[in-house]
Amino acid sequence: MRIMLLTALAAFGIDQLSKWAVVHKMNLLQVGAIDVFPPLLNFRMGWNPGINFGLLSDNPEIMRVVLIALAVVISGFLLWWGNRNLERPIAHMGAGLVIGGALANALDRVIYGAVADFLNMSCCGINNPFVFNVADIFIFAGAFALVIFDKPKDEQGSV
Repeated sequence: MRIMLLTALAAFGIDQLSKWAVVHKMNLLQVGAIDVFPPLLNFRMGWNPGINFGLLSDNPEIMRVVLIALAVVISGFLLWWGNRNLERPIAHMGAGLVIGGALANALDRVIYGAVADFLNMSCCGINNPFVFNVADIFIFAGAFALVIFDKPKDEQGSV
């Protein structure tokens, strides 16, 4: 459980630090766009009141409360479930990444009313209009780690 909590804390802190640095210190909030290494990496300010790609953003205030509560409940469940069922340290880290990322995005919803997104990546003639943030990367990587590296306790002996 310690690995899970430390990973969650690190993911949460890294995401919030990246948002503070890019959105506020680099003033992306005002300038709206910064080309870092075009077209591969650009900073584009975006506010997401819904979930991925702006889904469920029809009623922002209700969805804001629902999504904050959902992030807290899922994080609590994942912490409980992971502590009881995960054996491998990398699986604990995966759960921690999901928890930290989800709670970091939930904090954005509390502070700003929406999730602050700023990463935009395009490549090979494909212009990607979507933006995301570091917490989204952590959530995806953590979910991937849980799928790939989770081995329930009762299956530890058999391969």
